[in-house]
Amino acid sequence: MKKSKRILWRGMALALCLMMLAATLAGCGGGGGDTASDGGGASADSVDVAPESLTLPLAEKVTIYGLTNFPAGSESEPNNRTIFKRLEEETNVHVEWRTIQMDQWSDKILLEMSNAKTLPEFVFNAQFNDTDLLKYAKQGAIIALEDYIDTYMPNLQKVFEQAPEYRTMCTDTDGHIWALPWIEQLGYGKTAIQTVGNMSYINTAWLDFLGLDMPTTVDEFEAVMIAFRDNADALKAEFNIQGDIIPLACIMNDGDQDPCILINGFGEGYGDPDRGRHIAVTNDRQVISVATTEGFKKGIAWLHKLYAEGLIDPEAFTQEWSTYVAKGKSGRYGCCFSWDIANIATLDGWAPLPVLTADTRNLTPQNGSFTSGFDRGRCVVTAAAKNPALICTWLDKMYDPFQSPQNNWGTYGEDDDFDIFVLGTNDAGERMLQHAPLGDASPVEVREAESVNGPLAILDSYYDVYVTCPDDAQYRLDWIEEYYTPDMNTEYVFPNVFMSTDDTKQVSNLQADLTTRINTAKSDWVMNGFTDADWDQFQADLEAYHLSEYLAIFQKYLDAYYA
Repeated sequence: MKKSKRILWRGMALALCLMMLAATLAGCGGGGGDTASDGGGASADSVDVAPESLTLPLAEKVTIYGLTNFPAGSESEPNNRTIFKRLEEETNVHVEWRTIQMDQWSDKILLEMSNAKTLPEFVFNAQFNDTDLLKYAKQGAIIALEDYIDTYMPNLQKVFEQAPEYRTMCTDTDGHIWALPWIEQLGYGKTAIQTVGNMSYINTAWLDFLGLDMPTTVDEFEAVMIAFRDNADALKAEFNIQGDIIPLACIMNDGDQDPCILINGFGEGYGDPDRGRHIAVTNDRQVISVATTEGFKKGIAWLHKLYAEGLIDPEAFTQEWSTYVAKGKSGRYGCCFSWDIANIATLDGWAPLPVLTADTRNLTPQNGSFTSGFDRGRCVVTAAAKNPALICTWLDKMYDPFQSPQNNWGTYGEDDDFDIFVLGTNDAGERMLQHAPLGDASPVEVREAESVNGPLAILDSYYDVYVTCPDDAQYRLDWIEEYYTPDMNTEYVFPNVFMSTDDTKQVSNLQADLTTRINTAKSDWVMNGFTDADWDQFQADLEAYHLSEYLAIFQKYLDAYYA
């Protein structure tokens, strides 16, 4: 009863906020979705269901109003997708959608959220960052959801009970939850699929042809790359390669295509696992900048040695993704980096490169990876919602463990020839979604055609109970467990925390200068080398850009997270 009263009073306050927001924004233009519903906002028929009667399916059909996006080239009307057709049948809730094409989302969503006249009741696939959430919360455009979760969202409550860290990660410094999360666990802790993004792959067909062993140290790796270079003509003839042999291919400072996984063994063994922030967490839970470590200095110097020997692609500092892929598909690479080797080459003839030993042997997992895939701002309920309890009750259906995998990847029983799943049974005889063979179909294209994304949760415990693991994820999980997990001697990663507005802004401002300085030095030094004087000036520059203040903010949130 206390929660219900609190929600009632909050609803009255939010209605007042919406009136104020509407008065403030009355002169703003429309949001301009690609498809529009009549009037664009919430309708009175969405308030007919009393909170105490919110059991799905509803006795009578009710309409709610949402906004979402769709990939270019896929179905633009959500209600034409099988998933939403089934959801309407199962819940007796009809959603009137406005939609925006995905490649236009970042521009158009700003207009949608600033126009009180067309504000939808909820944004389904929002993908808002922390700055967005805090801004819209301050403006009164979105509502806090913690009480609605506790009262009307039992499926999400079960997720939070099984993995309490996710509720912590969703909650701001004032105790509010402003959005519903997207959670995709594939592995957990040091076996999670996100622990290694820029996985290094080596051409085993070339190794076998030249009679070379798999390298396990930086010296052995360098010798193999030299062998690839010196036997270029023989490799081109044997494998019918057009174009120059490239022993080591990468895109410097480009996320999963960056080569710095190779330098983990130098110095203290931290490497550079966070290419956006360049931070790591020590085993005594201290946040450090890897760019100040001896390992970073020695590792970059070694990469320069490889570049000077003609082993690294000269275009590594400037090439686009499309160029990188095209050269890889031509069979020209001896070693390369990406999330999945299938993006660059083929599964046959390639294998993950083991962790290389230099001064030590270690692989630092990526920050935020121990809790797997997570998006804090996936779905918001706006101040335009006439019945937030009804909206949250319907959104909770997305967290049903049988529903979430379909929203994330696709469904079964489609009218066309492509299905992500077939409907089968688990060992207990209960229904289970089983990934279907796709033949020559692209998994990405089929997923875009069938999935709806939005808020959902897939926990590691769901596999082989509600759903099978995707094949393209399973072999990567197997590789991580075999090649990388045994050498992850780092006990902590920086978690996915929800900073305050002031701290988010300050980190963003400081990070802009720090990251630019680090990335510029990294590229310059790999290409041209550097001196001790250059290194000393680099350290002085980082401190001048307030590195200590930057790290102190991260430390504050790390301490609070573990407290």
